Amino acid sequence: MPTVNVKWQKETFQGIEVDTSQPPIVFKSQLYTLTGVPPERQKIMVKGGILKDDTDWSTLGVKDGQKLMMIGTADEIVKAPEKGPVFVEDLPEEEQVIALGHSAGLYNLGNTCYMNSTLQCLHSVPELKSALLSYSDNVRGNGVDQASHNLTVATRNTFGELDQSVRPVAPLLFLQALRKKYPQFAQQQNNVYMQQDAEECWTQLVYTFSQTLASEASEPPAGPTKELFGIDLVSRVHCAESGEESLERESVYSLKCHISHDVNHLHEGLKHGLKSELEKASPSLGRTALYTRESKINELPRYLTVQFVRFFWKRESNQKAKILRKVDYPLELDVYDFCSDELKQKLQAPRQMLRDAENAKFGLKAQGKASSSKENEGSSSTAAESSSMDIDKADSSAPKKQLTGIYDLIAVLTHKGRSADSGHYVGWVKQDDGKWIEFDDDNPSIRKGEEILKLSGGGDWHMAYICLYKARFI
Repeated sequence: MPTVNVKWQKETFQGIEVDTSQPPIVFKSQLYTLTGVPPERQKIMVKGGILKDDTDWSTLGVKDGQKLMMIGTADEIVKAPEKGPVFVEDLPEEEQVIALGHSAGLYNLGNTCYMNSTLQCLHSVPELKSALLSYSDNVRGNGVDQASHNLTVATRNTFGELDQSVRPVAPLLFLQALRKKYPQFAQQQNNVYMQQDAEECWTQLVYTFSQTLASEASEPPAGPTKELFGIDLVSRVHCAESGEESLERESVYSLKCHISHDVNHLHEGLKHGLKSELEKASPSLGRTALYTRESKINELPRYLTVQFVRFFWKRESNQKAKILRKVDYPLELDVYDFCSDELKQKLQAPRQMLRDAENAKFGLKAQGKASSSKENEGSSSTAAESSSMDIDKADSSAPKKQLTGIYDLIAVLTHKGRSADSGHYVGWVKQDDGKWIEFDDDNPSIRKGEEILKLSGGGDWHMAYICLYKARFI
């Protein structure tokens, strides 16, 4: 049986045995005898979120020496009240975090709103937090440089502070690690640190995690970053003049929404982003020729990142200018039309299952016909299972979660202003209870769902720059 270390308030309980053959309630009972916190009050942070009473231990991959964190208050002997009402600000900090309903804000350390908004959006991904939580301070993989290692550790520690504090957090060590790894974020003008592009910060962070969190046991090295955010594209590159055609494959961490005069909706912008023209040498023509590149998604991630390409280099002013055009985006995004034929076939069965499940809620009959079920039984179902992104490694006897190609919006990073190197960035994050929090540096505030859809641009107000969507599984 593995043994784990559990941190509760200011105490750490070492070497607690975990009987993975028993339900988690047994483990919670062990903690009750040590801490006096009843199982129903315990909130134990594990890989993928909070440990539930019916969680299958095999899906968590608990390791020897793994550190878990528990939040909860111990039982007390019932007695007559000695004090009057207790206000939230008078509660222990761990309880204040629960009462508040969202994590803490981040202090702006001098034009660092680009960094704060990026951190708050990525902090909304529990699987990323779990992967970082298991990342070691002292051991770094082969080929991982010290600066990348330090940045990953700093991210893990900052996320931990956000989860445990109700007061704003000063991410100074993270900022130092970021500037050490990527010196462009340390640029100064008149001895003042300059505003930076949040998309560049996001991209560099995700790339760093893809290196540091990668498993060296696989070839090529893979890890949770690829499974969480990686998008596999297959592209048809065609030259109309010579008739040459080839297929290219690549992995990216975001889709681009290109904005032009005829783009009014995210769906249209993504379509533009997946088609481009390029010039390159033609072997048959013996000179440079024009090629068309049309890309399709061949593998989907658990979390889909979409960047609105709002900034471009303006020669006249020698700076990044901003496209203010309004581009609407949905709370629910279906990317089926952007998928390759191979992936579409894999998605057919789970999409039908999802439709049937939704119809059942309204008392409607399943639409899937028996004949089509048999037709997809051998290929579509099997293929869909093989394409599922079950990074928790569920037990083989349990049914695997399957992707549907449908995603739900969980975070938006916005920019207010006319230039990427000025203005102000803010993160808007959806909570587990469905409410939205606007993380404006150290001042989080509750927002309504309808306010999120108003961040689509068209003026000088905050407008979506990056949207983060979470896959819907069946």
